[in-house]
Amino acid sequence: MKLLQFKKKNDIRLGVKTDLGILDVKEAAQVFKQSVPETLQELIAQSEEGIAKISNVVERSLKEGHQDLFTQEEAITFAPAVANPEKIICVGLNYVNHAKESKMEVPASPILFSKFNNTLNAHKEPVAIPAGAEKIDYEAELVLVVGKTAKNVSEEEALSYIFGYCAGNDISARDWQFKSGQGLLGKSPDGFAPVGPYVVTSDEVNPNHLSIECRINGEVRQKASTKDMIFNCAALVSYISHHMTLKPGDIIFTGTPDGVIIGYSEEEQVWLKSGDVMTISIESIGELTNVLQ
Repeated sequence: MKLLQFKKKNDIRLGVKTDLGILDVKEAAQVFKQSVPETLQELIAQSEEGIAKISNVVERSLKEGHQDLFTQEEAITFAPAVANPEKIICVGLNYVNHAKESKMEVPASPILFSKFNNTLNAHKEPVAIPAGAEKIDYEAELVLVVGKTAKNVSEEEALSYIFGYCAGNDISARDWQFKSGQGLLGKSPDGFAPVGPYVVTSDEVNPNHLSIECRINGEVRQKASTKDMIFNCAALVSYISHHMTLKPGDIIFTGTPDGVIIGYSEEEQVWLKSGDVMTISIESIGELTNVLQ
């Protein structure tokens, strides 16, 4: 199931992508007088039971011809695919070629850092370049959405704790990132973590074999597969859960492949600027597009 969140009537609505368009789950539930999860967080909490309820509403809407409940995707305003995670955990140098282009050693264990909720952004929403930041870079990443509390889980069971997957862009201000020994400043400006457009439920995705691509103004800059990760998704979830408790709704950026601007020679580095269009494409999940301003 492809889920999304969108803005409607000063509210954040849960939607489902279908062949007829985007189904407003709340409106459909009112029509059929059914109780269903009305936000992604509620759906994650209800897990399989919640998905079954929403599947029933989707099926009835399609079968009974309620076309008025569907809106074409072009007419909606997306919200961040995940609204309010307790934690946004990011993984650095998780592809061998990215480590090499960054002139850093291949890590022996996952390198973790964090972003904050102020960085969350939505598909098609602009990303403001902060005043004073000059070296803006892109990072295409597969993002994991945690579905249930995970503490000290094994790699074998780790993926059962994932609710779904989405595309993400770990936008970075490289000049701010390397101002000190900590990269926080360059990673956490407002809007620097677009996620979406959809959260695809885990039953529809094999996270170990997904093509991942980044295009800037239509030009392919990154192209790889998640099979090239140094630490795969199960290893990451297990590792993180042995150091902190993962909560439902937490998200994990799993690292970016090679092709980022920081990996170019200084003579070739042309940093992103206002008006540049960033598109992150991940197989089976969708395309996430944002414009810098």
